[in-house]
Amino acid sequence: MKIKRKVYSTREEAKGEIFNFIAMFYNPIERHSHTGGASPAKFEEHYFFEITTV
Repeated sequence: MKIKRKVYSTREEAKGEIFNFIAMFYNPIERHSHTGGASPAKFEEHYFFEITTV
């Protein structure tokens, strides 16, 4: 696996890109295929419901 690296000119530029990545990846509203079409918020809600009812 090859890792793509980028050098940032400022710390603020790097922090901004990290924030954007996290905001896009962990978007609580958008549905994701790896969660069976559920949003991350709904998937998490279902997960915690399941582990508390077992």
